[in-house]
Amino acid sequence: MSLNIFWFLPTHGDGRYLGTSEGGRTVDHSYLSQIAQAADHLGYGGVLIPTGRSCEDSWLVASSLIPLTKRLKFLVALRPGIISPTVAARQAATLDRLSNGRALFNLVTGGSPDELAGDGLHLSHAERYEASAEFTRIWRKLLVGETVDFNGKHIQVKGAKIIYPPIQQPHPPLYFGGSSEAAQELAAEQVELYLTWGEPPAAVAEKIAQVREKAAKHGRTVRFGIRLHVIVRETNEEAWAAADKLIAHLDQDTIDRARESLSHYDSVGQQRMLALHNGTKDNLEIYPNLWAGVGLARGGAGTALVGDAQTVAARIKEYAALGIDTFVFSGYPHLEESYRVAELLFPLLDVAKPEEPKRIGNIKAYGEIVANDFLPNTAVSES
Repeated sequence: MSLNIFWFLPTHGDGRYLGTSEGGRTVDHSYLSQIAQAADHLGYGGVLIPTGRSCEDSWLVASSLIPLTKRLKFLVALRPGIISPTVAARQAATLDRLSNGRALFNLVTGGSPDELAGDGLHLSHAERYEASAEFTRIWRKLLVGETVDFNGKHIQVKGAKIIYPPIQQPHPPLYFGGSSEAAQELAAEQVELYLTWGEPPAAVAEKIAQVREKAAKHGRTVRFGIRLHVIVRETNEEAWAAADKLIAHLDQDTIDRARESLSHYDSVGQQRMLALHNGTKDNLEIYPNLWAGVGLARGGAGTALVGDAQTVAARIKEYAALGIDTFVFSGYPHLEESYRVAELLFPLLDVAKPEEPKRIGNIKAYGEIVANDFLPNTAVSES
């Protein structure tokens, strides 16, 4: 099985150390362009763009980088409860068309309760997943060309439709990550690829089995991916020294403050990440070559694969054997590490090499839309 290897755009900041401004970098359009173009050149299949108030807007970042890349796909966030499914479908179709089919979408249901409240979302954990399921059902139907009437508990639309379809049919792939029962049910019913954060293989295997079983009840199959940091060097000693260096400026007070803040999240996945380390710099290797040090200062994905190229490649293959075909990697700083990961790991793995998409020749030329709608009896030509 060929592996899809993605990289990460650090729109919330980047640097050589965690938990300090020392060695930090200005994350501006020039720097993000360098990372995206490096990933495109090196053969990564796509880039994940994070979302949240500490990040630059993922849609605008993707839109600005599409013209600067040729093959790279952009995984951007859909935020149920913050935007209507009809507007989100229209945006998704637009991004897919303008990128010539290089748009992917990441359904993000949770986050910081304070941040969600600031965005006007005051639903409980269970209610957010109810709303996300309604959102996704509408979003998918719109993108396959249906006119939608929907009267749900959280969302109501009447006569919803989009005029310009996406290039990817029936719709661009939908990614999603979540560890709760409700999240797994949503993934089983609605998404193409289920993402997990990096936990020991046994825990990952358990989640995969649970989602597969739930998907089978819907008559569906789901692909699987994993989100991990990577610290790979020519020797194991160099790699572990680099891991130690990454948190060299991270003091206990900063660790405690981060842990306190993250403990208030109602995300099951975030609580699982916190449980992997003891809130100190001690005993962070939670499985051979799986290191929980990143989670001491960072929310979300908090583990890294650490070791020489052969060792890290073996761990990647161990996850792949569980059924994972997509790996979303990152490393600090993200520009240099994109090269290091590609140069050291790609030769040891069966990496799916993306090709530059050909221009689609059968997109309809609609002409000017009449009366805010497409009228089927108006002239339509094939370009």
